[in-house]
Amino acid sequence: MEVKNREVFMENFEKKVVLLKKRSENLLHRLLPPTIASDLRSDKNVLAESYQSVTIFFSDIVGFTKISASSTPMEVVSFLNKLYTEFDSRIDLYDVYKLETIGDAYQIVSGAPRTNGIRHAAEVATLSLDLLNMTGTFKIPHMPDQKLMLRIGLHSGPCVAAVVGIKMPRYTLFGETVTIASRMESTGQPLRIHISEENKKLLEELGKYEIEERGQVEVKENVFMKTYWLTGKDGYKFSAELDVCVYIPKKVKLDRVIVKKRSIPK
Repeated sequence: MEVKNREVFMENFEKKVVLLKKRSENLLHRLLPPTIASDLRSDKNVLAESYQSVTIFFSDIVGFTKISASSTPMEVVSFLNKLYTEFDSRIDLYDVYKLETIGDAYQIVSGAPRTNGIRHAAEVATLSLDLLNMTGTFKIPHMPDQKLMLRIGLHSGPCVAAVVGIKMPRYTLFGETVTIASRMESTGQPLRIHISEENKKLLEELGKYEIEERGQVEVKENVFMKTYWLTGKDGYKFSAELDVCVYIPKKVKLDRVIVKKRSIPK
């Protein structure tokens, strides 16, 4: 009887160990790309890697400081959790990797750590349109009458990716491409997707995207770049009436558009 009880105990113990190991692996995969997480678990050195072409996405919430000043900390947490849960559900539909969120800032990359030719530009561009489409129906829980205004910036170019830190390792991108993508966002406008000329050229090569020239923008001190607005693609169009990018089914006129929450196929 004692032997039988010991066998049952060991069997249950082993099941719990397997379950806990699986949970820890799932958590690690949420913090780091799966291939890098596997290398770290195997005690392999994770070296910095150069990428010739990626597209980086930055976004922030226009007026976030004012919203925060009029809210309790718990209300801000609830608002951001709801918003970024929506974001996270959408990025799973695209070949992109979420790098981090800091306050109201959200950063995404495509083309790293998994390369995809030049398709990274299309993945991030369509995701950006999708997220703007979502803002048309999103309600801030404690401020339902306050319009959510997202500002997005995109840039394509080379970068270096590395895992930084030991106690809390982070997958991080380095290089001028990151800086310019951040400037595309900070010099953009509410509910618009501000893109660089490098990103525009890739989107034109891929086709189906609608782009308008914005003009010269100072991206660094005394350094100016010609930039553009991404205004739509097949199925998406910027609506001046609704002041947001919306999903427009084929053969439906703009004055009959209803903002939809679901994204269209890529």
